[in-house]
Amino acid sequence: MTKGNDYFSKKLEPIKVTKQKPISQLLKEMSKTAYQGRKLGEAVDVWENMIREKDTVIALGFAGSMSTAGQWTIINWLIENRFIDVLISTGANVSEDIVDAMGLGYYQGSHMVDDAQLLNDDVNRYYDVYGKETDYREMEDLVTDYVMTCNQDYMYTSAEFLHGLGKFLGKKKVPAITAVAAANGVPIFSPAMVDSAYGETFLLAKNKGHNVHVDSVKEFDQFVQIGTKTKEVGVVYIGGGVPKDLTQLIAISVSPMTEDQGVKGRKGGLRKSIQEYYYPHKYAIQITTDSPQWGGLSGCTLEEAISWGKINSQTGTRAVCYCDATIALPLICHALSERVTEKRKGPDMSWIFKDMPKA
Repeated sequence: MTKGNDYFSKKLEPIKVTKQKPISQLLKEMSKTAYQGRKLGEAVDVWENMIREKDTVIALGFAGSMSTAGQWTIINWLIENRFIDVLISTGANVSEDIVDAMGLGYYQGSHMVDDAQLLNDDVNRYYDVYGKETDYREMEDLVTDYVMTCNQDYMYTSAEFLHGLGKFLGKKKVPAITAVAAANGVPIFSPAMVDSAYGETFLLAKNKGHNVHVDSVKEFDQFVQIGTKTKEVGVVYIGGGVPKDLTQLIAISVSPMTEDQGVKGRKGGLRKSIQEYYYPHKYAIQITTDSPQWGGLSGCTLEEAISWGKINSQTGTRAVCYCDATIALPLICHALSERVTEKRKGPDMSWIFKDMPKA
C-alpha cells in the first residue's frame, strides 16, 4: 500500500519523438507514462523477466480469432525461440492457421457488408476479414487425412493428437502452429478442441469408419502434472475463455493430484481451514478487451485470481493491458526480439508425448 511520500516516488516521464527509435525503447518509455500505454510497456518487462528466470515454465493462453487476423506467425516465432513452453489454445486458433499455412489465406474485408450476400457467395466473415468456405473445407480434408492415420485403440489427449498432427503437417511442408510446435517439442493443449474444425474432421473420419478418441480426464491429469515438474510458472493470456481457465488451474489442481501432500521442491501456500496447497504463478500477463464487472473469466483481473491462490501477489510480476491483441501482441514480441537476442533453453516437455503410438 502506498503511503506518504511514496505517492511521488516515480515521476511520470513524457515521451520524446526521435527518429529510428527501437520498439523496445518506445515501450520502455511508455512504461513510464500512463493508462494502457504504461501497462503495455510493463507487459514487456514482465515477459522478459519470465524468459530470463531459470526453472520456469512459460504457458501461453491463446483465445479469440487470432490466426485469421495474421497473428499465427507470431506464435510460431515465440515457439521457435522458446519464449513459451506450452500453448493452451482454442481449437480455432490452431486449425484456422492451417488455411494460411497451406498457401490459401485470408483477405482484408469490411464489417460493413451484406452478410446474407456473403453466405450466398460462400464467404465466411471474421469481423473485417474474409475467408473462402472452399479453403476451409480443403483444410478440413487435409486434417481428416491425418485423423485417418490415428490409432483407434488409443486414448489421445489433445496435446498428443496435435503433436501428431504437427509432425504430419511438417512432413507436408505446411508450417502451421502445430508443425512448428512439434518440431520444437512444445505441447499444445486444446481442451475444447471439438468446438472447431477438429470436431468436423472427427465426424468426417467417423463417416469413413475411423473413430478417434480424446480423453479429457487423461488430458487434465497430463496438463496439471506440469505444475509438479517445475519450480515456477509464468503465464501470458491473450484473451480469456477456456485457455485462460485451464492454465490457471495448474496453480491449484496440483493439490488434489498429490492428495493434498504438496509438491516436493516447490514453494507454495497452505490454506488455513483445509489441507490444500496452492502454487501461484510467479509471473502473469493478460491482454484483454473485456471488463471485470460482468463476472466473466475473460475480464477477470489477475488481482482477483490472487484470492484463489492462482497468481503471485508480489508487485512487479504481473500486468493487465486492456488492448486489442492484434495491437499489443506484435508490439510486445518485436520489443522482446530486440531485448532478448538469444534463443532460450526451455524445459524438456517430451514426457507428454512418450506414450503416444507410433504413426
